[in-house]
Amino acid sequence: MHQPGAVLAATAIAALAISAAPGPATAGDNDLVLGRLANVVEENGTPVRAVGQNLELRSLVSELGVALAPRLLTPSDTLGWGGFQFSADMAWTSITPDATWWRARRGSPSPDAAMAPARHGDGQLPTLGVFARKGIWFPIPSLELGAGAVHLLDSRLWTAQGYVKLAVVEGYHDLPVPSVAVRGGVSRLLGQKELDLTIVSLDASVSKHIGIGGTWGLDPFAGWNMLIMVPRSEVIDPTPDIDPLDPGNVSDRMLNFVFKDQDDIVRQRFFVGAKLQYYVFQFTLEADLALKGSSVDERAGDMACALGSTTSNCDSTDQAGSQTTITVSAGLDF
Repeated sequence: MHQPGAVLAATAIAALAISAAPGPATAGDNDLVLGRLANVVEENGTPVRAVGQNLELRSLVSELGVALAPRLLTPSDTLGWGGFQFSADMAWTSITPDATWWRARRGSPSPDAAMAPARHGDGQLPTLGVFARKGIWFPIPSLELGAGAVHLLDSRLWTAQGYVKLAVVEGYHDLPVPSVAVRGGVSRLLGQKELDLTIVSLDASVSKHIGIGGTWGLDPFAGWNMLIMVPRSEVIDPTPDIDPLDPGNVSDRMLNFVFKDQDDIVRQRFFVGAKLQYYVFQFTLEADLALKGSSVDERAGDMACALGSTTSNCDSTDQAGSQTTITVSAGLDF
């Protein structure tokens, strides 16, 4: 029979998961309006085409992708072939809110690129995640599978996430030998009709289980993580407030554009954390550092993209700054 405390904790976590479920489709300040990342070119005072700003899109996706990347949050040891975990977490990821690409936030007070630089909202992206994890034995021992969803608060953006972890070394808790694991994960963006985004995650971690008083367990862990982001643009309308069906606005359809496919965006992360467990209750705290972006989308020629560029045939270097993420998780391990 379950202990009353375990039942109450399970109920609390279930309530949090239910609260994270999608509600009515209402726009929030953290939703994206990618049409703002366009330079509308005029001829004789008449708008004739829109040029997507590759440099800004690349940097925007790079910083957003770190916030929506596959969660880490586990030591190197697996849950064991009979183990199961259900958890909920909250994370806060830093961004550079005064960077021009964040004017694509719906809540930005200065969405016009020609306006003076301004802060385009808060400097943190808060996300809520719910996850289920299961240790398995087949087809090889020491495997763990996980799946869940992450929601960017104050937006309609969600990601579906999954991972598989292989513990290369685990279980030597009475010896001065750390556990070692490798993991691969994927995250798919949902709720954004203008952007298709897939984030692939590869990481390696070490951890060590420490028993405390025979009742508590502490698992500090650390590791390295590589993120590979694959953004793809859908058709974007840079003038969503103009009705192209109005007879006087027929030419507005000519402004619709698509960002050309970019080379994959690569970011490096380092993480450190600890999992504390008592009975079936677990609490995990983790800190991540993502190094600043440096990958380049190269086009024919040597022209570098600049703000207000009138061509998409230019090289765009990821301008994303270094980012930190703090994540807290609570759950039940059975």
